[in-house]
Amino acid sequence: MPNVDGAYDCVAKTPLGDQKGVFTVISNGGSFNGTFAGMMGSLDVTEGQVDGDKLTWKMNMTMPMPMTMDCEAVVDGDAINGTMQLGAFGAAGFSGTRRA
Repeated sequence: MPNVDGAYDCVAKTPLGDQKGVFTVISNGGSFNGTFAGMMGSLDVTEGQVDGDKLTWKMNMTMPMPMTMDCEAVVDGDAINGTMQLGAFGAAGFSGTRRA
């Protein structure tokens, strides 16, 4: 089973500019918990699923406006790359590197 666990220093390319944050992944078999902590506060992972090196999850944002973001990412070694669906704002790509 690929090791997806860890804390990743990420940058998301959003309509509000680059958003830096730390994405934490704690897997448990085919599911995972975690958070994305950044300038907008901390968002909890919900419905986190692990399929090999692919992660899918949702996050409920309240600021600057309420929305549920559908997210997916692939872990490749210590790199993570993915997208967050931002409702009416389209998709934001993000990438990051796992902390040692």
